Amino acid sequence: MERRFKNRTQAGQLLAKRLIAYANRSEVVVLALPRGGVPVAFEVAKVLNAPLNICLVRKLGVPGHKELAMGAIAMGGVMVINEEVVKGLGISTETINQVALKEQKELERRARAYRGNRQALKIEGRKLILIDDGIATGSTLRAALATLRQQQPAGIIVAVPVAPPSICNQLKREIEKVVCLRTPHPLYAIGNWYEDFWQTTDQEVRKLLAQAPRGEVSVSRLG
Repeated sequence: MERRFKNRTQAGQLLAKRLIAYANRSEVVVLALPRGGVPVAFEVAKVLNAPLNICLVRKLGVPGHKELAMGAIAMGGVMVINEEVVKGLGISTETINQVALKEQKELERRARAYRGNRQALKIEGRKLILIDDGIATGSTLRAALATLRQQQPAGIIVAVPVAPPSICNQLKREIEKVVCLRTPHPLYAIGNWYEDFWQTTDQEVRKLLAQAPRGEVSVSRLG
């Protein structure tokens, strides 16, 4: 069995080593999926000397099994549905819409909490490194990619500590590059790959954003 990460900080430090080719490049922006992706992305941004940004996306959890994603939403009206899960469990459109409405409110709350008085960072024409603490079903990540493509970046690199090999292979056909440190099969749960998988708080997200390199921190225009 592959070794687990001590915590998100260590995972970010290890990920940064694999991304060192992008250091000190003015066109590079590091993007995090809050909340868990922020501590990972912070370490990468610090090593690469790149501005840190966040892309707000909310998973649509299956009622009664919230960890199982039936889809995800992002600011700007983006919704991605996991058809395999929805059809397999017979989930109705009404149920999806009810969950989406609830998560939309949380998405807007987080946007207010994280944005503060900061101005949006323009990412059009820039190289994006999108980071999370891991990928399970890929629904959240795909909602983020759909959001970011609307902003016309020069390219997108997905970098995560752990993800299933099938998802990594799919992503490699869709984006510029995928960097993943662990590709277990089966994955079971992202938390299994961390010795310390603490719940990242809003306060921690705000603190890390405030400490990010060069002070160029903001929330993306669509999130």
